[in-house]
Parts: sequence; structure tokens; C-alpha cells
Amino acid sequence: MLLETWILYFVAIFILTASPGPSSLLCMTKAVTQGFRVGLYTALGSLSAITIILTLSFTGLGLIIASSELVFNIVKYIGAAYLVYLGLRAIFSQHQDYQLHHGQTDQGLSPIKHFVSGFIVGSSNPKAILFFTALFPQFISPEHSFLAQYLIFTSTFVVMEFSWLAMYAYLGAKSSSWLFAKGRAKLFNRITGGVFIGAGGILSTATKA
Repeated sequence: MLLETWILYFVAIFILTASPGPSSLLCMTKAVTQGFRVGLYTALGSLSAITIILTLSFTGLGLIIASSELVFNIVKYIGAAYLVYLGLRAIFSQHQDYQLHHGQTDQGLSPIKHFVSGFIVGSSNPKAILFFTALFPQFISPEHSFLAQYLIFTSTFVVMEFSWLAMYAYLGAKSSSWLFAKGRAKLFNRITGGVFIGAGGILSTATKA
């Protein structure tokens, strides 16, 4: 693989991973309310889901999935419904304020639960399949080993994606002290709930075009 090809791919992935989306919002929200470690568990779940999408697209299965209107819509509506569910749960939360020990006590609870939550959100956007399916043909060279190119492309993506999600989680954890003031937890839940519901509504209107 030429260095110039990798640099172009790096720039494309940098822009993709830096852009905030449902996964970064979820990681930040988890970190704000439950601590940085929970945010990382969520980030790992999202990263795993998107890496699977990347792999499917690289092997050509992504093209098959992307061409199926039924599969596209199933993934789309499941993802949209889950985002709306997260939003409604936040809006109707009874938390009026958070205590300083709140995040510390929740950090030890079921890492798998937070991982799965991140995985569902990470895999809920079928546009990712379309993006990777369209992206890879621009960079893959038939003259070089496909396995080597896959490993380079995937490792680059994994490092960049996890770095950005971890940063969002870190920022969320650092800003959590803002919530300790009485009544702010309710405001935070209303704002993030509205954003999640909005993201779910936008996702439900996504098309393959």
C-alpha cells in the first residue's frame, strides 16, 4: 500500500470518527452520569459493532446487505426505536439531582450491559454499511494483499474511532460535576432525551440514496 493512499484514507476516517453522532453522545452521557469507565465500556460496544460493519463491507457482504431494502429498513427502524427508547427513558427519569458517589457506585455494575447498549447504537445506522461499501473500493489496490490492506485499514479505523469515543467519554466524566447542583440532573435528562429522540427520528427517515 502506498503511503499516499493511507494518508488519504486517514483523512477520510479522521473526519468520519471526529463527527459527533449517537455513539459519541451515548458515551458522553454514560460518562457524565455513571463515570468514565462506564463510558469506555459503551465505547467498546460501539466500536465492536462498527468494526463488524467495516469487515462486512470490506469482504463484499456489505454490498449485499446495502442492496436489500428489507434488511436496510429492519436495521434502520430497530436502531431508531432504540434511540427513541433511550430518549424517553431519560426524559421520564425521576432523578432530580446526582450525588457525588453516583458514578462511583454504578461503575461496577454489569459492564456487559453498557457494552451491549453501545453495540446496539453502533450497529443501528445502516448508513455506515453504505459509507464503508462506497469508501473501500476507492483505496483497495488489487496489486497488494487484501489481508494486509484489511489489517491496515481496520487498525487505523479502530484506533481513531476508539480515541474519539474515549475523548467524548472523558469530557463527559470531567463535566459531571456540573450535575451535582440540585435540579440539573432533570435538565440534563430532558436535553439528552430530546437529542436521542431527535436522532432516532432522523435515522428513521434515512434512505439508501
